[in-house]
Amino acid sequence: MDLVWLLCIFVLFSGELSLGRSTPDADAVTIGAIFTFSTLNGKVAQIAMKAAENDVNADPTFLGGRKLSIIMYDSNFSGFLGIIGALQFMEMDTVAIIGPQTSGTAHILSHLANELHVPMLSFTALDPMLSPLQYPYFIQTAPSDLFQMMAVADMISYYGWREVVTIYSDDDHNRNGVTVLGDQLAERRLKITYKAALPPDPTATENDVVAELNKIQLMESRVIVLHAYSKTGLLVFDVAKRLGMMESGYVWFATTWLSNILDSDSSLSSKLPGSIQGVLALRLHTPDSKRKADFLARWNSLSNGTIGLNPYGLYAYDTVWMIARAVKMFLDQGNNISFSNDTKLNNIGGGGLNLEALSIFDGGEQLLSNVLQTKMSGLTGPVKFNPDRSLVHPSYDVINILKNGYRQIGYWSNYSGLSIVPPEELYAKPPNRSSSNQHLNSVIWPGGDSTRPRGWVFPKNGKKLRIGVPWRVSYRDFVEQVNGTDIVQGYCIDVFLAAIKLLPYPAPYEFLLFGNGHENPSYNELVNMVAADVFDAAVGDIAIVTNRTKIVDFTQPYVESGLVVVAPVKKLNSSPWAFLSPFSPLMWAVTAVFFLIVGVVVWILEHRINDEFRGSPTKQIMTILWFGFSTMFFAHRENTVSALGRMVLIIWLFVVLIITSSYTASLTSILTVQQLSSPIRGIDSLIVSDSPIGFQVGSFAQNYMIEELNIPKSRLVPLGSPEAYALALKTGRVAAVVDEQPYIDLFLSNHCKFSIRGEEFTKSGWGFAFPRDSPLAVDMSTALLALSENGELQKINDRWLSRKTCGSQISGEESDQLRLQSFWGLFLICGVACVAALLVYVFVMLHKFKRHSPQASEPSSHGGSRSARLQTFLTFVDKKEDKSRSKSKRKRSNEIMNGGREPNLPGTDQIC
Repeated sequence: MDLVWLLCIFVLFSGELSLGRSTPDADAVTIGAIFTFSTLNGKVAQIAMKAAENDVNADPTFLGGRKLSIIMYDSNFSGFLGIIGALQFMEMDTVAIIGPQTSGTAHILSHLANELHVPMLSFTALDPMLSPLQYPYFIQTAPSDLFQMMAVADMISYYGWREVVTIYSDDDHNRNGVTVLGDQLAERRLKITYKAALPPDPTATENDVVAELNKIQLMESRVIVLHAYSKTGLLVFDVAKRLGMMESGYVWFATTWLSNILDSDSSLSSKLPGSIQGVLALRLHTPDSKRKADFLARWNSLSNGTIGLNPYGLYAYDTVWMIARAVKMFLDQGNNISFSNDTKLNNIGGGGLNLEALSIFDGGEQLLSNVLQTKMSGLTGPVKFNPDRSLVHPSYDVINILKNGYRQIGYWSNYSGLSIVPPEELYAKPPNRSSSNQHLNSVIWPGGDSTRPRGWVFPKNGKKLRIGVPWRVSYRDFVEQVNGTDIVQGYCIDVFLAAIKLLPYPAPYEFLLFGNGHENPSYNELVNMVAADVFDAAVGDIAIVTNRTKIVDFTQPYVESGLVVVAPVKKLNSSPWAFLSPFSPLMWAVTAVFFLIVGVVVWILEHRINDEFRGSPTKQIMTILWFGFSTMFFAHRENTVSALGRMVLIIWLFVVLIITSSYTASLTSILTVQQLSSPIRGIDSLIVSDSPIGFQVGSFAQNYMIEELNIPKSRLVPLGSPEAYALALKTGRVAAVVDEQPYIDLFLSNHCKFSIRGEEFTKSGWGFAFPRDSPLAVDMSTALLALSENGELQKINDRWLSRKTCGSQISGEESDQLRLQSFWGLFLICGVACVAALLVYVFVMLHKFKRHSPQASEPSSHGGSRSARLQTFLTFVDKKEDKSRSKSKRKRSNEIMNGGREPNLPGTDQIC
């Protein structure tokens, strides 16, 4: 609707229609108001605006001696009459307009307001699509329906429902509100499954409502959101009551229209709750204050007891004060209220067009700015606009309709979401929209239930669940067709049947085979058909992989699965050198070196004080070798007497104990377990080779190897059955086969010349596929968990899949061989102990040598060479340390008791 169209209407009707009011005084500041005064909101708004007008004019100095004059215009449910009223207001030099009441009219009149610079403020036209960018002179002085729809979406998410049905009046306001609700639900991964549009209020008939509700009764979702005006909304509830749709199992949400009726219409508020028990509704939240309490006390006298006050009455009162304050600021800024001709209208010619009556408000832009700068404490609480022109802190009361009225169960605010604490008490705290911080009190649902309804049922349209089942030609233990009939059986089918019996409601179904019966079908295509609504679910050996979870929902896995490699193997004959197999060559070498190192270290530490480590050079070399290697069997005869020597020996014996135990265990395994050989050791060796690889037709293994492992497609060979596996592996057509673990287990139960090589290199499972956000997927997952816990799942597995396998060992020549990496820590500890002991020993010897240096170094005291001094030190170290006679006797007696060996007599030491 453009400005020219509006002007044509004005020209045609300006001489015939009038407001029924005289032109206001020149000293008055004129404000227009466009409402349907026979509606609840219209009646309440008229009284509240008149009260605000009187309160403003009670102080003659507030507007500098001027009076505020509000001219009321009744649009009488007609958008056309609303347009005429606005045009006539413009003829009367109006500085602002309150209204219109409906969003459809607001969309049209906003073009007029933009052109003539007349601010338009509405507290009922709350369509979220009324953008301030497109309509800068239109201001919503109550929270936009965007926030109301956010509150509804948060409640639906809070109670765990995923699908809803909406019923709405098909006008701009309600239609756009439902559109925004759909967007908010989508952000929470929820959705509207059906939108029931009724003729605009008040033209909807009972037949219109019956037709839509009959459709909804046949649908799955039982969560219904009703967004309409009062007449249509009450008609919907009346018909729903007669159709049994206000009973247990249903969930009803009503927007603010219902709370307005309960607050304002005493005749309906006393009898209505009994017929709509359990409905959840929203009401604009206005915090308690003294000003609000005083106004509530005045209301009966203002309304003469004809109507109750609802929140829109409070917003109407505050809207008048917003304009009054903005006008006061406008006048205080030294501005005058003046109007001028619109030059654009000069280009519109023709007969007797009285276009000069429409003029631009010169101060409209400044007045608009003053309104947006409003900061006041009103009846609705603190009033302030955000930069996007929305009111700060929009909030709602959440109410539950009971038989004898209603009770408040919580609040919703854009600041903290759902809570049982008034929003104004939360503003001082950091915002918290986390799911754990969302709370509402208990609810009485339709039918008087206190338990949260499931929110959905199977549709009452006679249709069964269409269950897609893969028509397999191999591995038929999982899924198979029975003798050419439509009957299917198998492990996966039995799991599904056992799970569906545990559901707390009947779930009719029928199995539909997917495939041609000549080769295994593509499981990706099967899953895509679930996403495309060809099937309601897919049951079978369906792997849960990433690309599939993006389009469907899976149940909890009922089988663990993953990809493995199977390859031909040959039995290794026993070797006469099998005893060398437990250790790798490097491990043997390092172990032998450490035997020598420990022998040498102990000899160094014991040589000066222990006669068993003395003697001729040949004898001492033999002692080192014998002592070091005899510790392998803990058979060493030489005693260690030094503290450092004992410390090194204890650590080394601990290392020897670990090594010999590991060797014994590994050798036992090698000699007793059948050893199998294959050039394929796992997926890594398969990737680096150029050998062809087999995979099962229809499996996700092909895509995984191409996309994730970067194996060329030319290397992949499709195979259709276990027999094809065996033949391809035997003939060398493929070097190995990659498939899922459950298939390979069945394959190996009948083919003993093959073996799994390496480890399972993916982790996944099998599940049943359902459309996204299907509530049945959640209930089936719960049933599968119950089957697992009560042991029934294992019984089904034993019945179908429990077979003796003969070739599933994971083997390889290197799997039982012990390597240095497993023991380097022990060798490190032992090596550190040896080095530390030697360093301490050298330090002690240097200290003793320095103390005896006067005698030991006397021959070289004058000009002796370094080599001579070093030789003297080595001689000192090699010399046996003298001990007292008592110590010698005690040592000789100990040695005789420990072996009867004859020690060297004092004084007969030989220097080696």
